[in-house]
Amino acid sequence: MQNAFSKMLGIEFPVIMAPMFLVSTAEMVIAALENGITAAIPALNYRTDHELRQAILEIRKKSDKAFGINLIVNKSNYKYPAALKTCIELKVDFIITSLGNPKDAINQCKAAGIKVFCDVVDLTYALKVEALGADAVVAVNSRAGGHAGALSPEEFIPLLKKNLKIPVISAGGIATGGQIKKGLELGADGFSIGTLFIASDEAPVSKEYKEALIHYSAKDIVLTTKLSGTALTVINTPAVKAMGTRAGFPERMMFRFKGLRKYLKLLIAIRGLRLLRASATANSYQTVWCAGPSIEHIHSIRPLKEIIQTLRKEYEEAVLVS
Repeated sequence: MQNAFSKMLGIEFPVIMAPMFLVSTAEMVIAALENGITAAIPALNYRTDHELRQAILEIRKKSDKAFGINLIVNKSNYKYPAALKTCIELKVDFIITSLGNPKDAINQCKAAGIKVFCDVVDLTYALKVEALGADAVVAVNSRAGGHAGALSPEEFIPLLKKNLKIPVISAGGIATGGQIKKGLELGADGFSIGTLFIASDEAPVSKEYKEALIHYSAKDIVLTTKLSGTALTVINTPAVKAMGTRAGFPERMMFRFKGLRKYLKLLIAIRGLRLLRASATANSYQTVWCAGPSIEHIHSIRPLKEIIQTLRKEYEEAVLVS
């Protein structure tokens, strides 16, 4: 299926395998590229710039198709300047920016011929990044896994399409080809899909994490502010229930003091990321797993090739039925 977004990246089907913290790997990206979609990896999945560089080179060695890197562009990410430099030097096809002002990334990438897609959660910010020169927006809606937005795709996509001239990539709530068809009818140009691909043979997370995506459902997805200082969607495991989902009284009091707020958020994020890393790679009593409500449609652990082929087949069948 071809549209403006798929033509922009030279892909057969307008889907990005979303950059997933602790999950996305070069192997997963290569599988995506071999099966007609594209993919991105968070630069923060790599401890060093050398490891990031080696991953990009590994993908380039196996495929000449378009793929991207996700960069956290706020000032607290001290790895950002080196990661951006590496992406430009090795000429990745696109950058997805998150959590900060993308102006510098857009300017540098434009000069190098690299596309920039910016995560947005509201129209105001979407208009700002379009004015800065973004090539597309990633519309993070209320059904996204990880850091979700506030608006449903039914509200958000038409709003952005009405006011923007650049492509709109819908992020959140997609796990079937039928949902892709509905998203296209809302006006989406492409889709960023994450949770569905965690339940794959290639995903490097624990068997218990993958099985949780099958055994839990949409009603078990909750928002917590105790892992990153910003609302994050996780599966409501016994460990999450015991931990609670809201910041405690001392933390809420400290958030009132502007001078402490930034440092408190950083401490919460460091602690939360350590917990997420331990949970993702091993079955410990601290099982805190990120996911979105699209787990409702996950029923088995399969090879990525099969998951992608099913998405495409379901879309074709939905088109034929309509």
